[in-house]
Amino acid sequence: MAIAGAEGDVKIGKRAARSGFLPSPRMWWLVLPAAAVFVVFFVIPVASLFGLSFNRSVAGVIAYSSELTFDNFVRIFTRATYYEAILRSIWVSAIVSVVSLLFGYPLAYVIAKTTNPGRNTLLMILVLSAMQLDMVIRMFGLMVLFGDNGLINGFLLYTGLISSPVPLMYNTFGVIVGLVQITLPFMVLSLIGIIKAIHPSLEEAARSLGASRRQAFFSIVLPLSMPGILAGTLLVFALSISSYVVPALMGGWKVIVLPIHIYQQIAEVGRWQFGAAIAVVLFITSIIAVAIYHQAAARTSGGRI
Repeated sequence: MAIAGAEGDVKIGKRAARSGFLPSPRMWWLVLPAAAVFVVFFVIPVASLFGLSFNRSVAGVIAYSSELTFDNFVRIFTRATYYEAILRSIWVSAIVSVVSLLFGYPLAYVIAKTTNPGRNTLLMILVLSAMQLDMVIRMFGLMVLFGDNGLINGFLLYTGLISSPVPLMYNTFGVIVGLVQITLPFMVLSLIGIIKAIHPSLEEAARSLGASRRQAFFSIVLPLSMPGILAGTLLVFALSISSYVVPALMGGWKVIVLPIHIYQQIAEVGRWQFGAAIAVVLFITSIIAVAIYHQAAARTSGGRI
């Protein structure tokens, strides 16, 4: 009987392997609400932007036209102010991703390795509490801290360490600090689960073979946490390159990135077609950057991603 049952299981497994695993038809109904939301609130708006970007730029006109043109994209790549904004958006987002990883990984490692429930909960509350306030309020708090008459410059001037205020905001440094402050919790949350999933016995095995704590970390923990590093950096990069509030407040309209141009063209000038073209360039730029980073990360991690 046992042999017959085993043979039946083998036959079922072979049939499943040949046909592939398919969920029950009823389970597909669970996908429909999420798919509908994705189509209505993402696919249709993005497709509308793509279509509008190929129309001639006319101030105050949003309606689609059958006249297609590439003038909007030619203007973007032939004027320095626009393609410099593309490069600036990319490298600022890349720096924010690296800085967030350098600050977020140690914190995520400590939280993942903390076995005391009380301490673990306290650390998680500290991470999540930064996400409870609105982004604008958090940026105004940084402006109070980093302004020319803010707390940092006020303290340095009072102690005599400086004779004039240090420019901590309304520049690229202020934008990077603001973006790191906004995106750091996302990096930490992306890493905690991956680090927790690394079994401690792997480190113990490396230690038993003569590896130091540092060697065990860099040879075992860090490579195995690459999926979390990839997910966190991609999420931070996507949030940074599409951010408008932080460059507007912390940059003071002096650090011009693509979202600033989109706002200016649509909200101030009313040229929806040209603003849509800039949005399409931003979308494609972020997709290309994410794809390149994904390939590079997959190679460095030995194909585990």
